[in-house]
Amino acid sequence: MNRKHFLSSFLVAGLPFPGFSALVNNDERESPAPILPRYLKPGDTIGITCPAGHITLPEIQPAMVQMVEWGFNIRVGDTVGKKDWTFGGTDEERAKDLQQMIDDPKIKAIMCARGGYGIVRIIDKLDLSKLVARPKWIIGFSDITVLHCHLNRNYGIASIHSKMCNSFPDDWTKAEPIQIETILSIKQALTGQKMTYTAPVNPFNKPGKAEGPLVGGNLKLIETLAGTRSDLRTTNKILFVEDTGEYLYSIDRMFWNLKRTGKLEKLAGLIVGGFKIKPDDPGEEFGRTVQEIVLEKVKEYKYPVCFDFPVGHQRNNYALKCGVIHRLNVTNEEVILREI
Repeated sequence: MNRKHFLSSFLVAGLPFPGFSALVNNDERESPAPILPRYLKPGDTIGITCPAGHITLPEIQPAMVQMVEWGFNIRVGDTVGKKDWTFGGTDEERAKDLQQMIDDPKIKAIMCARGGYGIVRIIDKLDLSKLVARPKWIIGFSDITVLHCHLNRNYGIASIHSKMCNSFPDDWTKAEPIQIETILSIKQALTGQKMTYTAPVNPFNKPGKAEGPLVGGNLKLIETLAGTRSDLRTTNKILFVEDTGEYLYSIDRMFWNLKRTGKLEKLAGLIVGGFKIKPDDPGEEFGRTVQEIVLEKVKEYKYPVCFDFPVGHQRNNYALKCGVIHRLNVTNEEVILREI
């Protein structure tokens, strides 16, 4: 068929171009109803695996000791101690280890030992049918954003965005209060406590109230997943984002991606966490702050926006329950996010 005639036939008939409507309206489709895994009780087993970067057994010892003190048993995965360059084993080894923990009914939660890079290389190798049948908590942040987004997009399974094994202090008596609080928030989230968070008032905040499922994670990974089977749907949700090691122009580009893919248009609310920015190269200064970058993209929207939220690649990185309904209240006097 003549290509010009083929295209014209769709336009004349008023029909959408094949695939075009699905792409543009991707975020309009119904998201799966939220599914909460069972909260943990004493004696339950937490598996530790390395689906992304590598880590050694001695490096996860502080986390193991602390979680045992919380009353949990620990199952150390085969990838702990393995190294394939930057990865915690080959793609096949990491996928197999995570798969075994997903399939094992005795393991009630899976803590990713660290972030780094690598989950996108194995996400399509995983069979998540047993996770759907027996949901369990997946714990981690940074590169683990891939798992949070994939679970939320496809299955509605809640997960925990939090610090991982490499963030537990070696000596609790010498740890700063904020480090202790954020680590303890993992236990609180895992055992079913209703979570409440506060953030400092920022003059760039946009006041308002919002309610909806909490979703998000690392901004770069949310951008990278656009158009894939793990692409995050954000309509009527509270989105949180954080990032590290990026230039301001890159942050600007990522927020343009969120805007152009429709992820900012129908949010319930936007939470901006920690952003560790690379210094601009001399003579190539971007000339805008993170706050200015964000507010430029959301200026026509009415939902609340807050900055400096305690989540990200920083000490004040609290455990957040992705996929669970929260209420956000931003005023000129306070910022509160509360699980409901």
